[in-house]
Amino acid sequence: EVQLVESGGGLVQAGGSLRLSCAGSGVTLADYDIAWFRQAPGKEREGVSCISSSDGKIYYVESVKGRFTMSKHNARNTAYLEMNNLKPEDTAVYYCAADFAPILGCAMGTTDYGSWGQGTQVTVSS
Repeated sequence: EVQLVESGGGLVQAGGSLRLSCAGSGVTLADYDIAWFRQAPGKEREGVSCISSSDGKIYYVESVKGRFTMSKHNARNTAYLEMNNLKPEDTAVYYCAADFAPILGCAMGTTDYGSWGQGTQVTVSS
């Protein structure tokens, strides 16, 4: 059974930083596309970043480019999302997701991923 567990969320002031972790069990994350999503109250879940298992490329939604960095540590079977210069509009529940997709690139649609974590809350105060 694939399990993903996020951690690292919390309350931070605007301009601050957080690092989210996504630990995998029952799955070798090196073989899977991994993505981070977020969902703010009253809004749809949106893709934030993804990393391709086939070519290692990383993609970001425009609103976080230059502030967020996604990475994956295969030996630890863990993916990370380093978030800097956080803004109040980054407040949301953040989820990691995984899917086996041996094609170039990765997707950031919710229907592209079959395995999800439980989410971790990120709150940015102004």
